[in-house]
Amino acid sequence: MLEKMGDFFDARLDGYEDHQLSTIESAREFYPFTAKCLPTAEGTYVLDLGCGTGLELDEFFALNKTAKVTGIDLAAGMLDALQKKFSGKDITLINGSYFEVPFGEEKFDAAVSVESLHHFTKEEKIPLYTKLRAALKSGGYFILTDYFANSEDEETRFRQELLQIRKEQKLSDDEFYHYDTPLTVEHEKEALIVAGKCLESSILRTFLSLRKSFTARWRRWFYLTNFRLIGPIRLFSRSLSMKQGGEVF
Repeated sequence: MLEKMGDFFDARLDGYEDHQLSTIESAREFYPFTAKCLPTAEGTYVLDLGCGTGLELDEFFALNKTAKVTGIDLAAGMLDALQKKFSGKDITLINGSYFEVPFGEEKFDAAVSVESLHHFTKEEKIPLYTKLRAALKSGGYFILTDYFANSEDEETRFRQELLQIRKEQKLSDDEFYHYDTPLTVEHEKEALIVAGKCLESSILRTFLSLRKSFTARWRRWFYLTNFRLIGPIRLFSRSLSMKQGGEVF
């Protein structure tokens, strides 16, 4: 039986951080890597989408002790754990869906999401990214660290499996249920670019480089959009073959 997204993670709160760090390949490298991509200026204001217990914030606050963070997550228990960890920090936590929570306009110096957005379709992400871009200050940017499908066939197969399970279990379309359905890198890029075009028209120049990183099974992607619409986007990705759809966090 599929579990609602927030319930799934709260039920696994005990041992969650150890799971993330010990069973996901190179997690002990990509959390620090992500944090180093965020601004280090005093008083930097960062939005964290799907913040969980704040593993990326462990690394970020070590680099920027004066940073201000707003974190959004569906799992109330995870937010409680995060609050206890960073009781002395300037953190605002929101228990809700980042698809529904208003972000404001020109508010954040940067935004980040780690291991959260691989549950959603391109069509769901486009309005989210449009809203996110409007919330970034001039020069602001978004760091996305996640994993992606190796092919369109894989992406389609996992989405179809989810839809079939939802139908069999007669689950509401109005709720998010936990099941991994990552996009291909190409489709992730398309969502970001379309979100930018929703706000402003300009000539886009994109640069994509693929390099070996950390281990033979890892690849680090930097997707840089050289325009103001989305700002620099860095995708730090790993392949779907390293995780099974719906089975892990």
